[in-house]
Amino acid sequence: MGFFNGRVSFLRFAVGGEAPSLFGDEQLDKLREHVAGRQTLETSDGIEAGWSGGKSVLDTTFDLAKNVINDTLHFDLRVDTDKLPGDLLKAYYEADLAALSKDNKSGFASAKQKREAKESAHNRLKAEAKDGRFRRRKCTPVLWDRAANEVLFGATSTSQVDKFTELFTRTFGHPLELLTAGRHAERTAVTLKLAVPTEDASSFVPGAGGEVAWVAGGGAADFLGNEYLLWLWFLSDLGTDTVMLSDGSDATLMPARTLSLDCPRGVTGSGTLASEGPTRLPEARRAVQAGKLPRKMGLTLVRHDQQYELTLHAETLAVGSAKLPAMPDEVTEARAKLDERANQVRELVETLDLLYAQFLAVRLSPKWVGELARIQGWLARGEQRAA
Repeated sequence: MGFFNGRVSFLRFAVGGEAPSLFGDEQLDKLREHVAGRQTLETSDGIEAGWSGGKSVLDTTFDLAKNVINDTLHFDLRVDTDKLPGDLLKAYYEADLAALSKDNKSGFASAKQKREAKESAHNRLKAEAKDGRFRRRKCTPVLWDRAANEVLFGATSTSQVDKFTELFTRTFGHPLELLTAGRHAERTAVTLKLAVPTEDASSFVPGAGGEVAWVAGGGAADFLGNEYLLWLWFLSDLGTDTVMLSDGSDATLMPARTLSLDCPRGVTGSGTLASEGPTRLPEARRAVQAGKLPRKMGLTLVRHDQQYELTLHAETLAVGSAKLPAMPDEVTEARAKLDERANQVRELVETLDLLYAQFLAVRLSPKWVGELARIQGWLARGEQRAA
């Protein structure tokens, strides 16, 4: 049960259309119609995708008690791939080639015999694969929160996103939209009554330019995620690591464990630092002074006396390996623990939304001119200290 034990990772998707009034048998029946290994989505690459129940890769059952928890629908995307072993294919090829060319007077196989041996070896291996002996199954947890009408997909990589969104839409009739930093900013800007910038990213270092190589032009302003992580770094380095949020609460943050940086011009390369306080390392400061931007940062967050440890990815706002607070002592029943866990995931998402909204309230407003000058001054002062 991916979101209900251990650390959690996820990408976030907005669900198109109205949320169901309740999760129940209607949604479970739709999952059964597209269960893994039976009526699956098969693509030209030989990969099949379907839903599984969440307990294991072989769990293909769905029921209310297991899959509907505290107004969420929980299940897995299972991707099946037939991976033909190359060493066995080579062995079959050599054996078939030897049989075909054994009577050749030259002692060498002809080009035609090589083609025939290659084809026969491949066909033999494909025939053996039909019983599933070479099939690899991988499950990724999915959590559909009805209240927010959002789906959390338990991965930080976007490699399976297309398969996931296509199958979800086919199953439930609702399109999904990945909430990247730019798309999330567009949604938040409506609430803030502000406009998302259409220009390039901010220039934090003179001469660095405002283009970001990994963000496609004309799309969502996902570079805002890189600026967001740099802003959090700036706040924590100045000692102002407690941020007042729009709901009246506050969040205390500290960069921790990991930091990945990249050159926005795609010139000077990238690097990852691992440390209890990676942003305090001299090489981290030198990298950002040279114009690099953060792509991924480890964070410790505290809000409402609840502590979270996670890794935040800049452009997608994906959450990696998030450690949730310990279960309260008074929560002892198994079902109550599942309900509380769903609440903890919701509270983590809410905390991240409020913190990002606080950044956007500055970034998308006239206040950004002054804030940008402060960040540039912070970098320049750091350069003088390092010199």
